[in-house]
Amino acid sequence: MPSVLDRFLKYIQIPSQAAHDAGKVPSTPGQMTLARELGEELKSLGLADVVVDEHAYVTATLPGNTKGAPVIAFMAHLDTALEVTDDTVRPRLVENYDGGEIVLNEADGVVLSPSTFSEMLLYKGETLVVTDGTTLLGADDKAGIAEIMAALEIMIARPELPRGDVKVAFAPDEEIGHGASLLDLKKFGADFAYTVDGGAVGEISYETFNAAKAKIVIHGRSVHPGKS
Repeated sequence: MPSVLDRFLKYIQIPSQAAHDAGKVPSTPGQMTLARELGEELKSLGLADVVVDEHAYVTATLPGNTKGAPVIAFMAHLDTALEVTDDTVRPRLVENYDGGEIVLNEADGVVLSPSTFSEMLLYKGETLVVTDGTTLLGADDKAGIAEIMAALEIMIARPELPRGDVKVAFAPDEEIGHGASLLDLKKFGADFAYTVDGGAVGEISYETFNAAKAKIVIHGRSVHPGKS
């Protein structure tokens, strides 16, 4: 059984960065590549109703063993953020993190420091996964994908644990606001769904936000608005 870390390190090697203004879903071909990989893995785990549609939405069902139990879904997104490339990720493990600075790239001066990212101190003594400072890591949200896949394996290996049907969905283009836009919720058939995407262990966010992108063109004359 591959570990969560094994799966994560595998998934981040598949570039799947989203792109604005592509005019199609998924916005980039790498998301479809990752979707097909996950579809094959879900089939190999024995899940039912595995579908990878033309828009890179991946859905599947782990049949339940308890009559009348609610149908729970776990979801994650395939794409990564646009700010920095996710091509050719070179991960590095920092074992037994000591709470100090982590130099990602000495030549470029890229350093992770607790003085800037104070949450790093919460993971003192843990193993951290970092990059070489030239790419995104892709933990948003390939860590979530890896966690869901590992959880499915555990549930399959532990049939004595009572559960209803468990639904899984991996969606494209969350980073550009289209993550669930083409997911047929009625057909998906979940009573409750949890998105596995960031946050500390045990943390649940029950509200979300809305975001949009706009381009504004103003015609006029450039003037200084005050006295100089």
